[in-house]
Amino acid sequence: MGILAGLLSGAVSIPQAVAFDFFGLFGRRDETPPPPNADTLPYSLDFAVTSSDRKIVEILKNVSTLQSLKSDPPPDADALVRRAEADLPRLNDALWGAGYYNARIAITVAGVPLTLQTLRPEAAIRAATVYRSRALVPVQVAVDPGSQFVLRNITVLDARTGRPFLPNELPPRIVKIEPGDAARAADIVAAQARIVDHFRAQSRPFAKVTGQNPVVVHPAQVMDISLTVDPGPQAGIGNITVRGAENVDPAVVRSFIYTEPGDPYSPAALASMRKSILNIEALSSVRIREGETLDTYGNLPLFVDITERQPRVIGASVQYSTTDGPAVRAYWAHRNLFGGAERLRFEGSLFYLTENGGRLNDDEEFDWDDLGGRFRASFLKPALWGTRNDFLAEALVERDRTEGYTSRLVNGTAGIRHRFSETFSIQGGIEYERGQASDVLGQVDYTLVGFPLSVTYDSTDNTLDPTRGMKLLASVTPYPDFLGSSVSMTIARGTASAYWSIDDESRYVLAGRLGLGSIVGADLEEIPANRRFYAGGGGSVRGFGYRTLSPTFLGEPIGGRSLLEASLEARIKVTDTIGIVPFVDAGTAFESSYPDFDETIRVSAGLGLRYYTGIGPIRLDVATPLRRERGDDRSFAIYVGIGQAF
Repeated sequence: MGILAGLLSGAVSIPQAVAFDFFGLFGRRDETPPPPNADTLPYSLDFAVTSSDRKIVEILKNVSTLQSLKSDPPPDADALVRRAEADLPRLNDALWGAGYYNARIAITVAGVPLTLQTLRPEAAIRAATVYRSRALVPVQVAVDPGSQFVLRNITVLDARTGRPFLPNELPPRIVKIEPGDAARAADIVAAQARIVDHFRAQSRPFAKVTGQNPVVVHPAQVMDISLTVDPGPQAGIGNITVRGAENVDPAVVRSFIYTEPGDPYSPAALASMRKSILNIEALSSVRIREGETLDTYGNLPLFVDITERQPRVIGASVQYSTTDGPAVRAYWAHRNLFGGAERLRFEGSLFYLTENGGRLNDDEEFDWDDLGGRFRASFLKPALWGTRNDFLAEALVERDRTEGYTSRLVNGTAGIRHRFSETFSIQGGIEYERGQASDVLGQVDYTLVGFPLSVTYDSTDNTLDPTRGMKLLASVTPYPDFLGSSVSMTIARGTASAYWSIDDESRYVLAGRLGLGSIVGADLEEIPANRRFYAGGGGSVRGFGYRTLSPTFLGEPIGGRSLLEASLEARIKVTDTIGIVPFVDAGTAFESSYPDFDETIRVSAGLGLRYYTGIGPIRLDVATPLRRERGDDRSFAIYVGIGQAF
């Protein structure tokens, strides 16, 4: 029973399934041994299993050193036999872990059998030596697994009382294993982990399995298992100590911690705390360590260990879209300017609008009028005076060029953001913009002074690759004429996206997005062209040109006073690193201040490829309009980026 107890306690790792890698798509590739030679003793290896279950062979191969070191043969017969002898208990433990407790294993080296009960190393060494420089030493792993044992009686006892837990204390869905299930060690270990996680989620940080008593009944081919669990005392969150802050003010870190001493302890609260702290750009990693004992108030002290990033960062990128043309971007940022995690960022970009939907013809000359660019400077001061208020400021100089309009502007904004929690914040401020926009309707010279107000809710689990949660962003900005705005109007916009993971591993995720916009208070021709709504492009309706979907005049897009966009994606992981994403996008802009559907909703469909990295997925999307308008010769568009489309 000593081996089994080790298996169930996790002391020995027993693989239950084969790890699936990229090359697994094309079948498993075994290492080929080198040819016979005078320096080493290469061998052939065969697994003979008296069972139709192919998983048994994979389980054995995954733990066998004979298999993993086949391309690295031993120097002599003695080392080969010792390698085979070491495999015997390893293979036996693997079969026990899979529930085969009557398994019989023999490894034959050059015709000499080795078993756990009988070892004949001298005979095997002599027989294997004969093969040096002549042929591969034949090695065979012969396994009769017998029948797979099943669980018969499963008992989970409360260490405090010695009685079984009641269903309301420990629901059967948590234990999950039932009588009749295969007696696999991995399943029992997983059940122990679920039980501990269940009690920890009930504010019991010291929950643990204190005893396990597996009894294997060989004649009946069953296992009885008894687990003893100590839930431990309930506790709240105690004093939180920030450590490792050499150049960043710890008060800034504390402002991103939304729990208070005495709040209920839970692993989810700690995970949320870590995610929130990582929003500080000056930090690269956060580790939360729990105290070993409760304090005098019955709370659990926490220690937040942070690691800081290099303060300065510089970067550049080049991109090309078949609908939007080429673009280059460069930026420089300081992520801890004054020691309070202040971020100062300068960013510049240039882009060129080519004709014919992004295709630059050989006879097409460079036109300075089709060149656009923007320079942006932004500053963020988080945690003003240690509060949850952040100060944000930004300045922008831009010349934009699209198929529908050309604009030039200078913009400046400043505001305060208040963070209510790690998921919810509100921001307000003031904005000034002076610019000129021209399109087929004419030229508008304008000045805008407004009060932007926005609300953000984000419960997603990952910024670049969300699999669960919701993201909501709503903003409204009035530009009243009494402040000096030349166009009196109010612009409102909202975007909502939701993510639903179908399975626990998030290999199948449904994602949806809905966007709405409205401008009230001014006629269409009074509104600067760059402030009107358009759809189309990589962040909107893929497959159509950037900002080309809207009402038209003389065949040119003129924008609208309202917007409707929607996207639906099925994100499917084929392997751990490769995924495919079929998607459908729809949307357009409307002349009225609300979507009245006078314009045709344009729809596109496509297929995306994802390569998942530690930073985030690299995205390649190919989209095509489902119905093209007359004169639109675009048949498809390609988009490349980092992170999901939304």
